[in-house]
Amino acid sequence: MNYLSIDVGGTNLKYALISAAGQIIEKDKIKTPQDRENFLQALDQIVDQYHDQIKGLAFCAPGQIERTTIHFGGALPFLDGLDLKSHFHELTMPIIGLNDGKAAALAENWLGSLKGEQNCAAIVLGTGVGSGIIVNGHLVAGSHYQAGELSFVNLNYHAADFNDAYVGGIGSAVEMIKRINQVVGNDDETDGLKAFQAIEDGNAAVQAILNDYCYGIATLIMNVQFVVDLDKYAIGGGISAQSKVIQGIRQAYQEIFAKYPIIQQTFQEPEIVAAKFNNDANLYGALYNLLLTVNGETLD
Repeated sequence: MNYLSIDVGGTNLKYALISAAGQIIEKDKIKTPQDRENFLQALDQIVDQYHDQIKGLAFCAPGQIERTTIHFGGALPFLDGLDLKSHFHELTMPIIGLNDGKAAALAENWLGSLKGEQNCAAIVLGTGVGSGIIVNGHLVAGSHYQAGELSFVNLNYHAADFNDAYVGGIGSAVEMIKRINQVVGNDDETDGLKAFQAIEDGNAAVQAILNDYCYGIATLIMNVQFVVDLDKYAIGGGISAQSKVIQGIRQAYQEIFAKYPIIQQTFQEPEIVAAKFNNDANLYGALYNLLLTVNGETLD
């Protein structure tokens, strides 16, 4: 018997049949319905397809997840208050959920770039900034399951607009790609490949945008480092496949580190690497969260 892992995203509802060893047996996705009734119908169809092949149901979603209850729902506010354990009350199997950023951290710590690390974090760069922090081998959840929400770190308290003040806006890879495409005149402002081709071509204005973006992420990492003293950070999201992003974040961190002697004297520089998983990270992380729960290991 295997497990069903479901990743609830703002655009797609992804799901996979996965073994306890982390082998994806089959996977698929559908467009995420944009209201609760159609969402639950779609979810029911997916679970019905696999219920006789699984011994546990794992899921992750945006927003605050309290074990099986979704609060707020992030980009899917109609999920607010939904308790999936109650919805699937007829299933006689473990059911557990987790915030999608935290799921990415667990995936990397289980089978990815953070494997074996006791103090580490995953930062996922996409529309916003997803994240999860692991301290002393345990995912940090906090009193209200909200710990590690780095999107809400303020990097510019003078700014009036959220996108200009908080990491969720400043660190948006989508917005960074959009700005680059606007500078070079690309009609499709969402085209990441053309944006990074402009970087490879040596466009100075484009390079300045990337440098500023990497500096913001490096500043975020340094702020986290001051609080929890981690050994390693895995950078995920689609743009993490671009080596210039990882290199740029490392270089920006080193420049900040070297600028202030008191920081050099007080803190150790962490390792910054690309995450192993991209689109499947949340599926792995949601399952690992379920396996930890079944084994009696709870979130801090």
